[in-house]
Amino acid sequence: MKRLLEIGNLYAKESDWKDFALVKICLCSMGILIGGQISARYRKRVAEVAAVLFLVTYIPLMVKLLGIVMRRKKETALWAPNRQDSI
Repeated sequence: MKRLLEIGNLYAKESDWKDFALVKICLCSMGILIGGQISARYRKRVAEVAAVLFLVTYIPLMVKLLGIVMRRKKETALWAPNRQDSI
C-alpha cells in the first residue's frame, strides 16, 4: 500500500490541472456507470450517501482553494499595491 501511495504522489507531482480534470471526468463516468446498475429500491439511499460524501469532500476543497486565493491576493498586494487585477 505504501508503494501505491508513493506512486500516487509522484503522479500528482508530475501532473497539471488538465491531468486532474481527466481523472475527475473518468471517475465521474465510472460513477455514472456504477450508479446505473443500482436497483430502484436502493437508489434513494445511495443518492443520500453520495450527497453527504460530496459535501464532506467539497467543503474542505473549497476552504483550501479560498485560502490559496486569499494568500495569493495578499502576496500580490504586497508586491504590486497599485495593480487592480491582483489574481
